[in-house]
Amino acid sequence: MKNSVKLLVLITIISLISFSASSQFKLPKSNGVSGDIKKVIEDYPNRFINIMGEIITQYPQSTDYQCNFKVNGAEESFVTRYSAKKEVCSWEALMLTTESFDKAKQKFRTLYSQLQNMPVKLGVETYKLKGEYESPAEDKKFTGVLFSLDHENEKAARLKIEILMQYVEPMEWKVKVLVYDRERDDDERGAIKE
Repeated sequence: MKNSVKLLVLITIISLISFSASSQFKLPKSNGVSGDIKKVIEDYPNRFINIMGEIITQYPQSTDYQCNFKVNGAEESFVTRYSAKKEVCSWEALMLTTESFDKAKQKFRTLYSQLQNMPVKLGVETYKLKGEYESPAEDKKFTGVLFSLDHENEKAARLKIEILMQYVEPMEWKVKVLVYDRERDDDERGAIKE
């Protein structure tokens, strides 16, 4: 009887140790912004209605709304809706404001790494984001990477995802992430009125 109790205690101790050890070796969850940006992109077909909070500011041509969830690492984020025949909207997150070019450049690179090849689901299909990295240079004052979906989607034909790094006087670098409607391509002409 004593041997069976000892065996039972030994099995219990080994089970507890192995459970404790296995829980310690799990990889930590990513603290990147990719999950939050994915949430924003996936709400794009809904015109960001699910992430739109209180009105911040109203202008004659647009209205800014708070983003109703905290974007990991963002200093601020908001949704803008523009008054137009065709509803146009955008989402923007200010990810970093710093005097250090090197810190801004590193944040820009990190954001690029998190978004490049990130899968997003729009409707029933899953897409990957694709963008060509451009290394920031201190003398350029502005660098941007424009991401697009890896294959065509009619509902998201105007969807653009962009990270940008820009110098703002007197001596600040800002790094932002934008998700927006592109009204027309650069080579596309606007309406001609006579």
